[in-house]
Amino acid sequence: MGLDIGIEWLTLIMFGSLLVLLMAGLPLAFVTGGLACVFLFILGDERALNIVPSRIFPLMTNYQLSAIPLFIFMASMLERAGIINEMFDVIYKVLGGVKGGLAAATIIASTVLAAMVGVIGAAVVTMGIIALPAMLKRNYDPKIAMGSIMAGGTLGILIPPSILAIIYAVVAEQSVGELFIGAVVPGLLLSGMYIAYVIIVCTIDPSKGPPIPVEERISFKEKVRLMSNMSAPIALIAIVLGVIFTGVATPVEAAGIGTFGAIIVAAIHRNLDWQTLREASITTLKASAMVIWIMFGATIFVGLYVLEGGQQFVQGALEATGLGPWGILIIMQVVLVVLGMFLDWVGILLLCVPIFVPIIKALGAASFGLDNPDDLVLWFGVLYLVNMQMSFLSPPFGYALFYLRGVAPPEIPMTDIFKSALPFLALQIVGLVLCMMFPDIVTWLPRLVYG
Repeated sequence: MGLDIGIEWLTLIMFGSLLVLLMAGLPLAFVTGGLACVFLFILGDERALNIVPSRIFPLMTNYQLSAIPLFIFMASMLERAGIINEMFDVIYKVLGGVKGGLAAATIIASTVLAAMVGVIGAAVVTMGIIALPAMLKRNYDPKIAMGSIMAGGTLGILIPPSILAIIYAVVAEQSVGELFIGAVVPGLLLSGMYIAYVIIVCTIDPSKGPPIPVEERISFKEKVRLMSNMSAPIALIAIVLGVIFTGVATPVEAAGIGTFGAIIVAAIHRNLDWQTLREASITTLKASAMVIWIMFGATIFVGLYVLEGGQQFVQGALEATGLGPWGILIIMQVVLVVLGMFLDWVGILLLCVPIFVPIIKALGAASFGLDNPDDLVLWFGVLYLVNMQMSFLSPPFGYALFYLRGVAPPEIPMTDIFKSALPFLALQIVGLVLCMMFPDIVTWLPRLVYG
């Protein structure tokens, strides 16, 4: 029989060694999986290793998860086909005459982009390559320019089809479609707040975001012609989200439609060749494999922790703070944002959600002023997505900051990139508080759709 270690020490040893190995720069998937196997062997016996296949197999056969490679393929296909560049170009020309119009155009383009691309890095890097030089050339304040790119880029976590939302729904055993619909209003709310902020700041001080000169603006007729160029990709988004929202198709079927549609859109834009297909497929393979391996590793790690009584320990520790349900919810969110500084988003989800969701359920819907226990998991899911979005923007280790660093001009110091994220981080906190105070922001649309 294995060793008998108290849960307090086990928590310290398991998560401590996890942190040490991650800081040594080892990949999350193999650190969590490897540590889990080591601890299984120390704590149990050879029979305990049976947890490994029993945790991994349900993931391998989970139907919902097959939406992930499909959505990633759809995104990389549209990206390779040059749709994203064109889209920014169109929105940029249509809004160019407004003060702060380019920054607003960046956020709108990112919002539409988020509806095509469920992955963060892609949006920030793409907009950083296209929109940043365009804004700097027009004498925009670099902080406004960079902030709007990072804030817009992180919307991909919230606005469906988000890959994070799919994994959350699978782990929390919730309907993917419902979570998608619940995230729409908060996503658009944040997007609207970013746009309002940028336009207000540039109206007060036009030097921060000057409108483009009159001679470069285009006529209304031109604008209509440009908009019609974008009809194919926008129709694609409308169809994919439409079939999910109307309940005609499951998210997985919708992803299949989207993938097929993306190939057709690429063909319409005359960018369909073997090279494009091959590159898109390789990108998809790499990204999906990474996500699935992290899921394998982390799910064994957490499975073992819960089995050893970790769940009760965390719940007891949170209740012992004497902070009541709201206090516990806030502590959880602080933990999520702090972890977001160090870990990958898939990792955070798999380490925290299986422990947090049962605790939230145990606190009960009534203690948060909700009528329905199903609404509770949905509401917490959207709060979780907003938290992840914040962790991408929060200095010093937010992913979005480093994605942008990779494509920003070298003369812009890292401190400026940090500073440019702060106002948008503040807006995210406001958005989060609104979603907490008024759960209807999250639950209204799903209630409308599902009745």
